Amino acid sequence: MRITFFCVVILSLTVPCYGQVGEYLGDEKAFYATTKQVNQFLRRFNGEEDLLGTRFYQQDSNFRDPGLRSKYIKILFDNKQKDISLESKKQFLAEVIDPDHPQYLDLHGGSWFAEVSAKFKYKGREEKLMLFLRLQEETVGSKWVIFKAYFDPFKEYFKIDTADRDKFIHPMSHELDFMNLRKIFDDPEIAAAFTDQDFQPDYLSLILYEIRRANLKFKTVSQVKFHFFQLEDWYIELSEFNRPGSNNGWLISNLINVNVQQKDQLRKFIYYEGM
Repeated sequence: MRITFFCVVILSLTVPCYGQVGEYLGDEKAFYATTKQVNQFLRRFNGEEDLLGTRFYQQDSNFRDPGLRSKYIKILFDNKQKDISLESKKQFLAEVIDPDHPQYLDLHGGSWFAEVSAKFKYKGREEKLMLFLRLQEETVGSKWVIFKAYFDPFKEYFKIDTADRDKFIHPMSHELDFMNLRKIFDDPEIAAAFTDQDFQPDYLSLILYEIRRANLKFKTVSQVKFHFFQLEDWYIELSEFNRPGSNNGWLISNLINVNVQQKDQLRKFIYYEGM
């Protein structure tokens, strides 16, 4: 269902999903250093580290060199993806290394976050729970904080039947001290239908409440992804690949050409909002 909805969202944006097509044209010895850390991915994307792990600093001639960035970025894609067009990759590369308007990724630049898929025990069953974390800047340094979450077993509590939306709280209810609220809350199945049309359930509060009551117990983290919205007109998904060969580590697993409005829609999809 979610995969289908994702396709609908992307089609509505008139934007295809992209993956790596083509191969890195260079000496395969350059693959000696796998992109083992997210920070390393950022440095290579920005042209601040070579493929052997040597750091470049501002005083170095190779620091953020467009030619080197072009070579490095090409190998930062998951080349197992067959859905990405070569044209879109070329467009992306041309825009981020444009000498007049180069674009970089910034660890502390905001507009990126982590999506953590974790396993929890709930009502005697192992369930998948999604946590969204972002870096919060502090007076000294920064820290990761949880800012959103999604838990599918809670979704049923907020289902609203279309017919229930026809029910309403009478506009003169204030003259009756809202005593007619009793009819709403006597039927818990329809209570959600009387919320604001923009209402979104706060899964994180519910999750923290259930954890506090010991009804929800953490087991382990099963997958981590990172979503970058920092680049103008582009979205990047970053995933980790542990497999034989040179194309592994933290790589671009999805690339979408999107404007500002479409980025907002994409964020809502990633957060499971409006589903």
